Amino acid sequence: MNAGLVAVNIAIGTTDMIILVLYLLGVVLFGSWIGGRQKDLSDYLLGGKTLPWWAILGSIVATETSTVTFLSVPGIAFAPGGNLQFLQLPLGYIVGRFLVIMFLLPLYFRGEIYSAYEVFKKRFGGTTERVSSLTFIIMRTLADGLRLYLTALVLEKVVGIPLPLCVVVIGIGTIIYTCLGGMKSVVWNDCLQFVIYIAGAVFAFAVIINELPEGWSSYQQFAAANHKFTMFDFDWNFAKSYTFWAGLVGGMFLSMATHGADQLMIQRYLGAKNQKDAARALGFSGFLVFAQFALFLLLGVALAAFYATFPPVTPFEKPDEVFASFIIDHLPVGVKGLTLAAVFAAAMSTLSSSLSSTTSALVNDFYLPLTSTHKQQSELVRLSRVFTALFGCAQIAVGIASQSISSSVVGNVLAIAGISTGLILGIFFLATFSKQASQASALLGFVIGLTVVLYVAFAMKQEIAWPWYTLIGATTVFTVGILGSYFLPQSQTLIEE
Repeated sequence: MNAGLVAVNIAIGTTDMIILVLYLLGVVLFGSWIGGRQKDLSDYLLGGKTLPWWAILGSIVATETSTVTFLSVPGIAFAPGGNLQFLQLPLGYIVGRFLVIMFLLPLYFRGEIYSAYEVFKKRFGGTTERVSSLTFIIMRTLADGLRLYLTALVLEKVVGIPLPLCVVVIGIGTIIYTCLGGMKSVVWNDCLQFVIYIAGAVFAFAVIINELPEGWSSYQQFAAANHKFTMFDFDWNFAKSYTFWAGLVGGMFLSMATHGADQLMIQRYLGAKNQKDAARALGFSGFLVFAQFALFLLLGVALAAFYATFPPVTPFEKPDEVFASFIIDHLPVGVKGLTLAAVFAAAMSTLSSSLSSTTSALVNDFYLPLTSTHKQQSELVRLSRVFTALFGCAQIAVGIASQSISSSVVGNVLAIAGISTGLILGIFFLATFSKQASQASALLGFVIGLTVVLYVAFAMKQEIAWPWYTLIGATTVFTVGILGSYFLPQSQTLIEE
């Protein structure tokens, strides 16, 4: 995740440009139409709780697939020595999601809630709810503003217009259909965008195989000779990111955090017709993400075989550049535009979901509890649209400001965004498994957990790889919260059974 991700010389023809522009306009129009009219907050923030499980499944997968994922995961397998070991991580994702279904998902279907952090209000009190929600809002806005910047880098190279204007164009397009269509627009657009970017990856893979001298045989021979199909590494070295143990344990905790303690995903479950449908979507999403990553990695192996056969004129500075370069240089007219549309599909699905989830957290965790006046549902919907637009503007501001941030800082900030969900997961563990933990002990655990995980991430990053950060944060919060409950005031509230 760095600014060099798409630092390639890109230019496209008129046909592909028209396709790209029509796609961006189509997304806005489709999202505005499919969302329909929203009469109340349930319609706007949860799609009226009428969303089918398979649409939620597509939305979950599309939301966790950003432009960075679409372009950089192939680079992992492309790189010298690269292989399929990244797939050890989604193995942990599958396990983590089933643990969420067993232990955390039931919390969200006890009563009428709109925000994940309302659970904390019922169990601990309003302060814990607002601290957790504010952490989510800040880190989500910052991280997705940076993702917007990375996506705008692609548009800048394609169209040749200034980077700030690219940030504004993508940001405003996403704001419009999210504001007008609400959560229903976000979910259905996610499904459409999932199909587009998967189709783009499959077609690119097919083009590469067709270009190799002996087709599939050349691909297999290259992969075997360079050990590209190696998947498992059982080394206990905690500094290595892609080992079986880092994938299984670290990936499990990471998935529990991102899919069990993050409003971005929880908002989708709450839009399901019932808990059973939410569980079905979440359970299948782990297997679908595994298959998706396998496709991206196999595509990376194909890119390595292609460029070993047809070396580029100028060597690539970073593996992340390779797929973007191939799209521009080797895909046929028309398909090139559609595949570039897939790049923006991956980005806009994540950004729109971010706008909807941060709005939901702000309205339900801050505005409604702190206002003393009763608002009509139609007025709350209008207010939510205003908050959506403001969060969109905040993302645009972060995206523009990111021009002055070094690539290493960008990577660190995105890493911290992932770390924060581990802290919140620790509070969920306290809410689920400890009856005596109080608001005071939960907040103490949060503060100490934040201190510990930041130290590990920055001072020990050479010794401990990032997949372990969520585990460290969650276990620290939980352990300190349990210990603190023995000498701090006990909680006066419990989650309703």
